[in-house]
Amino acid sequence: MHKQENTANRTYTRKKKMDVDVPDPSIEQVEFYLAKWDGLENYHLQENALNKLFFEICPKNTDIIDVLLKASTLNDFYSTNIFSIYPVAKHICTLDIDSRHKAGDVTLVRDIQYVTIGDTKKNFYSFATKYCSHHNPLDYPIYDSYVDEVLRYFRNRDSFSDFQDDDLKAYIKFKGILIDFRAFYGLDKYNLKQIDQCVWLLGKDYFPKNYGKKKRGDK
Repeated sequence: MHKQENTANRTYTRKKKMDVDVPDPSIEQVEFYLAKWDGLENYHLQENALNKLFFEICPKNTDIIDVLLKASTLNDFYSTNIFSIYPVAKHICTLDIDSRHKAGDVTLVRDIQYVTIGDTKKNFYSFATKYCSHHNPLDYPIYDSYVDEVLRYFRNRDSFSDFQDDDLKAYIKFKGILIDFRAFYGLDKYNLKQIDQCVWLLGKDYFPKNYGKKKRGDK
């Protein structure tokens, strides 16, 4: 009985989301949302601050103090809800990531996302995508729940790609899905960072959360 109810609830949820009238992804829509992003002072000034931190002040990841500063700032700006950031920074320092993020190694996200704190193995997937993205924004699009919502919506509506929901939380597959999205809608003139920004703002507009105000990066 409970299984039938759960299935019915999932079907109802999908139907509700499909009832939302989201405009077709297009060059006009991307331009609209990129202009909107540029007009959101709090977002682009926060990004400028992070760029200064990651590219100028602390570009490397061998000194625990540098990594702790970057991880703490990301955690605060993006509200990624990591309550003990030191073990995360220490974990990143052990991975020797500098040559890997420069090369766009997509397996790096998975290596960063799993951190053992005490006796518990934590999964900081969204944070890991952001940490990589702020070192190499063109090769590492950011995952968060708004992007997840939009990609699932257009899969269900237009079949732009054939993926399971959980694939969005496997980074190599997630990046491939975003590339499929870009190609399907004829948006290849835009880099993945621009596509990611557009999709996030689209999700924020059409799939708002029921609780509080959500910053870029909340899970």
